[in-house]
Amino acid sequence: MTESTTALVTGANKGIGREVAAQLASLGIDVLLASRDPHRGAAAAAALGPRVHPVTLDVTDRAGVLSAAGWIEERFGRLDILVNNAGVSCDLAAQRPGGVDLAAVREVFETNVFGVISVTTAMLPLLARSPAARIVNVSSGLGSLARMTDPEDYFTTRPPMAAYVPSKTALNSLTVQYAKELRSRDILVNAADPGPCATDFTTAFPGLTRTAADGAAVVVRLATLPDDGPTGGFFDENGPVPW
Repeated sequence: MTESTTALVTGANKGIGREVAAQLASLGIDVLLASRDPHRGAAAAAALGPRVHPVTLDVTDRAGVLSAAGWIEERFGRLDILVNNAGVSCDLAAQRPGGVDLAAVREVFETNVFGVISVTTAMLPLLARSPAARIVNVSSGLGSLARMTDPEDYFTTRPPMAAYVPSKTALNSLTVQYAKELRSRDILVNAADPGPCATDFTTAFPGLTRTAADGAAVVVRLATLPDDGPTGGFFDENGPVPW
């Protein structure tokens, strides 16, 4: 990557997204820190230094997504890295199979799946101008069907969820489809499993010791892959994650 490399990280005013922005900036990359709340986004960007620039972006707002793409084109001319990090989990009680609130399921998929499609579609013309574009979809090990059905895996003890978990499985599948489509354009597309980290997103699961910075590391690694790096894969800090 060069000093002119530009990255967009969605949902980046806190948690893993913020750490991804910080680590990319530390590599000399200009980072566009996207946040739904302009004030929180501006504060986070200011705290991370001059290479980090705030941009207001709600992945569920199509007009806002297109506006952000236009601003990036005008200001930077292209995009080299897209990190689809924005995600929601919503009320876990509303996701129990057998008593599902469909509104909660739609809300989760609107951000975690449809939002990724919307942002990626809008940014593809800018990514196509990069000599080495990378797309990283921030997924979760919970989206692994293999792990969820392995009786020896601790994931089998987690409460069943009809929205968040399937949304990450869908995101993994979507990653493969984009990788197939964009391979001929030399755009590498992968899914990252940051692993369980102590963030605002995981307050329902106390006792976690890994930090947001720990989880961000695999995302940054996939965002800065060399030209001969993998595409269409699912990786955590230890390597490939079973589908």
